[in-house]
Amino acid sequence: MEYLIKQYPLDTGALEIQYIEEYFGEFPRKKTAQEIITRLRDRESLILMAEAPLPDDPGLVVPVSYKIVHELREREAEPKLADLVARLRNAVRFEDRKVLYSWIGGTRRDWRGQGHFRALTEESEAWAHASGYHEVVVKTKNRFYDMRGTLDQLEFNVIKYEVNPIDNRESKVYLSKQLTSDVVRAHTSRRSVVYAD
Repeated sequence: MEYLIKQYPLDTGALEIQYIEEYFGEFPRKKTAQEIITRLRDRESLILMAEAPLPDDPGLVVPVSYKIVHELREREAEPKLADLVARLRNAVRFEDRKVLYSWIGGTRRDWRGQGHFRALTEESEAWAHASGYHEVVVKTKNRFYDMRGTLDQLEFNVIKYEVNPIDNRESKVYLSKQLTSDVVRAHTSRRSVVYAD
């Protein structure tokens, strides 16, 4: 199977992500287009969306999965990112390296298990490797079992675990993958990428 991926510029991509997040019930708070634009405006980033035909109407192609990755700097001004860097300080080396943060993403429930998110992840890894990134990091919660399983299949390694003393399902899991040429060569998805206006 060949996966159709659209790469979006910032403004259009932010609006598309705001729209598609409405289909994700497990995220209690959806990102707005303005939040996405504010976060990505002055940093290297990539907005990708996988599209697929509707099963009952193959002529109609719809967005089914998305992923946003961006540069994570050793010195961040935004409080959330500064906090993330501080939490990763002993687990990720930032000095003289480019680190990519896999910020948000997911797949609509009806299309899960079909490889769309793997294709987006592999496309983002290929882009990141070509752009000189050394490592990609991602943060999730212990209760997102599907996401943890996906990251395991994509060969991400747990680098830190922050226990929530009240509810272990709310514990934070930090994972990472080194972006080597071997990683890119091991990609298995066939992808065609188009650039949205």
